Amino acid sequence: MLQAYLLGMGFEVAVTNDGPSGLNEATTGMHYDLILLDVMMPGMDGFDVLKQLRISHSTPVLMLTARGDDYDRILGLELGADDYLPKPFNHRELAARIKAIFRRQELTTTAQHQQDIYVNGIMLSSTRQLVEVNGEGISLTGTEFSVLRLLMIQAGNLVTKDDISKKALGKKLMAFDRSIDMHVSNIRKKIAAKVSDEKIRTVRGSGYLMKISA
Repeated sequence: MLQAYLLGMGFEVAVTNDGPSGLNEATTGMHYDLILLDVMMPGMDGFDVLKQLRISHSTPVLMLTARGDDYDRILGLELGADDYLPKPFNHRELAARIKAIFRRQELTTTAQHQQDIYVNGIMLSSTRQLVEVNGEGISLTGTEFSVLRLLMIQAGNLVTKDDISKKALGKKLMAFDRSIDMHVSNIRKKIAAKVSDEKIRTVRGSGYLMKISA
């Protein structure tokens, strides 16, 4: 039913019905703009698929999780999912989430005319989709890249979670939404693997601030 709905909206859709074949298709098949990844699958669950996928691919991933299961949503974001949607869901909301991810990818692509950004030992190049920390490259998902880019553009200033959600994630911030916190946490971990000093400061109850200097 979901495949028929998405085809009817003009998307090209390929379907696999278990974890191993899904991972194989995502990593060796044609190029995909987005992966809808269910948590509950035979052979290999969605978390294991995502973990293996993120070793070599940064394809945007929208996780489909059990309704009300915060653990599933948080774990998916920790492993590098771009967004999540609890089941059961309205097909129109799913389409809106997909379009938001595509808009985010388009914004990143159209930023190619902008110069590279340098802040506190971090270099971000929209043209090359590259981030370096003190000269060493780190691998970010498309969503993480968009969040970091926004924080770097606004370096030294508070960026509210509402602004991050609208400008980097392309959606309105919902109550109790932990996705921004998890994306920033992932960015911090990847930066911390290269340097010891904290680059992003949490402003409790408000948002985040990229430090201008150590």
